[in-house]
Amino acid sequence: MQAGANRPLIVIAGPTGSGKSSLALQAALRYGGEILNCDSVQIYRHFDIGSAKIPAEERRGVPHHLIDIAEPDEVFTAGDYARAARRIASEVSARGKIPVVAGGTGFYLRAFLDGLAEAPPRDEALRRRLMEREMRRAGSLHRILRRLDRAAADRIHPRDVQKTVRAVEASLLARRPFSAQWAQGRQPIQGFRVLRVLLHPERAALRERLDARLREMFARGLVEETRRILAMGYPASAKPFESLGYRQALEVIRGKLTEEEALEAAQVATRQYAKRQVTWFRREPGARWFEGFGDDAAVQAAVFGYLDAAAGAGGRGSG
Repeated sequence: MQAGANRPLIVIAGPTGSGKSSLALQAALRYGGEILNCDSVQIYRHFDIGSAKIPAEERRGVPHHLIDIAEPDEVFTAGDYARAARRIASEVSARGKIPVVAGGTGFYLRAFLDGLAEAPPRDEALRRRLMEREMRRAGSLHRILRRLDRAAADRIHPRDVQKTVRAVEASLLARRPFSAQWAQGRQPIQGFRVLRVLLHPERAALRERLDARLREMFARGLVEETRRILAMGYPASAKPFESLGYRQALEVIRGKLTEEEALEAAQVATRQYAKRQVTWFRREPGARWFEGFGDDAAVQAAVFGYLDAAAGAGGRGSG
């Protein structure tokens, strides 16, 4: 792959547990790349087991960016991610390397590639009132969002309070749906030939792998890691504690679930999340889907064949 006016940028996405990190590492080694994380939990320090971070000693000397860059109680938005990722991608390319973006946080990826429209600034007084309402009646904000903006409500999970608050806040302040604001005025990334790879393992195989991975996370000490993070002084309300695995680990610490019950709850929720990710990524334009896991040698060979051909064809497969 040769750098030029349209520099290659590889995107490897797909549902959780589909082998994105393994495939991205092999792609970086093959093409002389550096990896940009696109997982919203791996952004945060200390959240290691439940976010499935690749340990530094297993990265085979490949630089990994946008991992461990925020404190757990820090606000880090999709806009923050997009700005940081675009800057780093340009720096990586300027060094003659290929940026390889890997992760399953679809909203972060969309913000990075397509940009985010200008939205009303945060209104702290309004946000406090919205949060107070949510604390009195859990789920009430998502019901309000559904009345204000059905399209946004369909994309935001009812448990994702932070995104729900932002969508309601922006809809009220601008007096128009947040999804309509988001769709207008965006600036797509410039100067790159984007090669999108989407992994799509067979559902039963993915379910089996996800269940096994959650069992391993709990066996490795997910609950103990959660306790350590809390002992550092970070509140249980911090954003990364809302993620799968950590949410259930908190319930163990609170005495509401046994560890076995927490594992089962995390497995069910993770399967549901993977299904939503597949639905989200079906909307990704110009992407090439590959059936199977990213750590499978046959899948890797097929992906590299596609990338070699797409890069040599001057951008077929680009979004």
